[in-house]
Amino acid sequence: VLASLPLQMMLYFNVYYFPVWCLAEGMMLQLKYHLLPWHYQFLLVTAFLTLSLAECCRLYLGYVGNLQEK
Repeated sequence: VLASLPLQMMLYFNVYYFPVWCLAEGMMLQLKYHLLPWHYQFLLVTAFLTLSLAECCRLYLGYVGNLQEK
């Protein structure tokens, strides 16, 4: 089995730092949301949800791919 240890360590720490980033970004979005025009509000919420979903998929696929050597 030749799983990449540095990649596994980065994924491991990213799993713990991602909720912190998500919480901080959500708080900042909530603080500035009412000050922005509606199109920026839509873009920010869309970007936040897209990045969060992409990060969850990236972490899952990284774990599965690294541990199963895919």
